[in-house]
Amino acid sequence: MFEEIRISQLGVIDSSTLELGPGFTVITGETGAGKTMVVTALGLLLGGRADSGAVRRGATSARVEGVVVADGLTDFVEQVEEHGGEPEDGRVVLARNISAEGRSRAWVGGAGVPAAKLAQVAEPLVAVHGQSDQHRLLKPAAQREALDRFAGEEVARLGVEFADAWRHLAGVERELHDVVSSARERAREADQLRFALEEIEKVSPEPGEDTVLAAEETRLGFADTLRVAAETAREALSSEHGTPDALGATAAARGALEGVREHDPEAAGLADRLAELTYLLSDLAADVASYASNLDTDPLRLAAVSERRAALIALTRKYGETIDEVLEWSGTAAQRLTELDDTDGRIEELKAARAEARATVARLGAELSRQRTAAAVRLGQAVSDELTLLAMPHATLEVTVTQQEAAPPTGEPSGPVIEVDGRHLRGTVHGFDDVELLLAANAGMNPRPLDKGASGGELSRVMLAVEVVLAATTTVPTFVFDEVDAGVGGKAAIEIGRRLATLARNAQVLVVTHLPQVAAFADRHIVVAKSSDGSVTTSGLHTLAEEERERELSRMLAGLEDSDTALAHARELIEAARATR
Repeated sequence: MFEEIRISQLGVIDSSTLELGPGFTVITGETGAGKTMVVTALGLLLGGRADSGAVRRGATSARVEGVVVADGLTDFVEQVEEHGGEPEDGRVVLARNISAEGRSRAWVGGAGVPAAKLAQVAEPLVAVHGQSDQHRLLKPAAQREALDRFAGEEVARLGVEFADAWRHLAGVERELHDVVSSARERAREADQLRFALEEIEKVSPEPGEDTVLAAEETRLGFADTLRVAAETAREALSSEHGTPDALGATAAARGALEGVREHDPEAAGLADRLAELTYLLSDLAADVASYASNLDTDPLRLAAVSERRAALIALTRKYGETIDEVLEWSGTAAQRLTELDDTDGRIEELKAARAEARATVARLGAELSRQRTAAAVRLGQAVSDELTLLAMPHATLEVTVTQQEAAPPTGEPSGPVIEVDGRHLRGTVHGFDDVELLLAANAGMNPRPLDKGASGGELSRVMLAVEVVLAATTTVPTFVFDEVDAGVGGKAAIEIGRRLATLARNAQVLVVTHLPQVAAFADRHIVVAKSSDGSVTTSGLHTLAEEERERELSRMLAGLEDSDTALAHARELIEAARATR
């Protein structure tokens, strides 16, 4: 839960600390005092969109910090540590800065993170409900989600399995459609690959053959030139005509040094090196002579090599830069051709996979519908019981689970219409069910959809009743209600306060309200006080002592803080709240 929230330069709030704790905390104040700034600050800590317009006029930036007591929040702590943050004394500080230019920075446990990461870490901590959430409850998706939350782990598991099966079916049907619709293109591609592979097979190249033949062709083409160069080199190394050569010069040098080797070890070393050089030159001369003798001009071989190279070059122009790349391409092409040649077989495999996937979707969807239908009865009864406690004794909420039937598909089964237990139902990734909350606000009335059968005040109570019922199924430690009691008064307001106090037994509850009947039930009362110096309006947060609570409730009741009648009424409200909690 949140232990405190520090707000600086946000809206009309200059600098204030909101001290929180377990149980029920209520925030009140005059209209325009800045009560909603508290909810705005909390939204920023939850990674909400940063609005530079929320920065206090004249300030360079706004800052919000929230201290979270992390005891028992194992998953939250793991997320904090994963993002580089650290708890201190069992507490984690979440922070958000917004500059007047619109730049935003966020921190989790002292580590800087993007706002999206802050949202990911903080989202499981708080469930925020405002007047806009009443309209959210009117949406079919929100009503289905509420039923699934109430139904528990089994429906959650079935929902995940169904969604996975639905996506798998969509993938199989998409591939089957692609294979069938592209049969002509696949046949054309197969013919092209078959021609190419036959062309390569006809040449039957060997790995690296193009490089070897290129070298051989060059050698054959310049055989005479190479032979003359080799013979010239051999003559220079070892002459057959008595002319000076390298071997003779080396032998003379060696002989000169051999004659004086006994006089100087260094001269002996040089003589030894010349001896080695003599052996090397002799071997080299023999190799050059052998090379020259093997260089024969062979026009037939040259023609054969040139013809073979031409065939290889024709392949590299089409299928790769080198013969090695051509061979690699041919291997891939052969594998692809096998797939294309088995198009009919692949179609049959995909049809069988489709039938199996549709059967799985039907089975999981039918079970999901059964589980939801059973949970709908329980949810409707539980919310109706809560509405009785919220001064709607004759109201009943009915949760209906229906399916949309469709005409059987013509031809082979495909698409979102699935046969389930003999019925053809239209499905989505969430199942086959349409979930709707129907309210009969008074006895004898037919249940009607919430957007047609509920006033604003009734809708507020329905939403609160749903949240109280769902509270037992959620692990959210903190609930925030922002004027969800709008349009409610009298006895109904007292019952809303009582139910919020009940919810606060198991969770931290923070309520922004204008109703004294609700505020009377709070464990902690914070008022947003507004002051002005004539040019700048400033608001601060103040936790009220007991006698101050009576004056604030008096103001909320009659607009007068010191009216004896209003004070007596405020005192009576507080005492009644204590007696019934």
